Amino acid sequence: MPLRDVLIVGAGPSGLATAIAAKQLGLDYVIVEKGVLVNSVFNFPTHMVFFTTPELLEIGGLPLVTPYEKPTRLEALRYYRRVVDTYDLQISFHEKVVAIERDGGTFVVTTEIGTPNAAPKPGPTEWQGGGGRRVREARAVVLAIGYYDLPNYLGVPGEDLPHVSHYYTDAHPFYRRRVVIVGGKNSAAEAALELFRAGAYPTLVHRHAALGDSIKYWVRPDIENRIKEGSIPARFNTCVLEIKRASVVVQTHGGPVEEIPADQVFLLTGYHPDVELMRSAGVNCDPVTLAPEMNQETFETNVPNLFVAGGAIAGKKTGNIFIENGRFHGEKIIKVLADRLRQTE
Repeated sequence: MPLRDVLIVGAGPSGLATAIAAKQLGLDYVIVEKGVLVNSVFNFPTHMVFFTTPELLEIGGLPLVTPYEKPTRLEALRYYRRVVDTYDLQISFHEKVVAIERDGGTFVVTTEIGTPNAAPKPGPTEWQGGGGRRVREARAVVLAIGYYDLPNYLGVPGEDLPHVSHYYTDAHPFYRRRVVIVGGKNSAAEAALELFRAGAYPTLVHRHAALGDSIKYWVRPDIENRIKEGSIPARFNTCVLEIKRASVVVQTHGGPVEEIPADQVFLLTGYHPDVELMRSAGVNCDPVTLAPEMNQETFETNVPNLFVAGGAIAGKKTGNIFIENGRFHGEKIIKVLADRLRQTE
């Protein structure tokens, strides 16, 4: 089997940027991706508009052209396909990393080949194995695995019911339906507003006393006004106790237990990186923050030649890493690797 210079896990924006840098500096690389291209962006709400302007999403020096001030999810998907085609990047899709081990100065990476659905739906990657296993070897590994595949579960009865989802996609199917949204940050606020305007009956449930401080400045007055006028009922300081087939059982701090009618439930309570994969590879991850131990300048972990890029470095503080800053991690990593590999030649 070939010994690659670097194996990149994840075909999101930070993984693609890492691959472009590797190709430009003449390193032998490959990307393995368990889902589809930019899987996290694919799983964003169907009509999502990015918070940032297009130039801050660009990688590889290719412009993201849009007639709007801020690009849409659809435009981003089209753009990243063009990036891959322009640079002819080597990506193996539907290949999940199940083990990363060291054999001397070489990483031995075991992957499982998936059997993808013909038409994948937005949501967490529902892994379907059956395609066998493959062993790859590389001098270095970059974990550009993001965090959007792993929701923060509430751990309450009924969370696995069919009408419960940790991913909001589109409002139209819920026209004239009762929807409970759990969460109090951007995702929850924007979903509530879109559902309300599509003729659904959303109720917002949040465990804290107020909406999150990070809500976009143009979203905040909109959601606050809808709550104030009663168009979107909101229950603050309220925790979910159980989810039933037609209701959500909640309790406000110090108050009685209540049931809110619900035909659909969206648990938009955030996401976290695949800490288990990192730990199994030998990376020390903080037990509280889940952040990996690494050099802040080079993004190299406590395991030599094992790097982390993009959202995976965030731990629980996923609001600190976006495409805008994560896209630069790969360039720094590859420069370190290229210099290091030249010294060993």
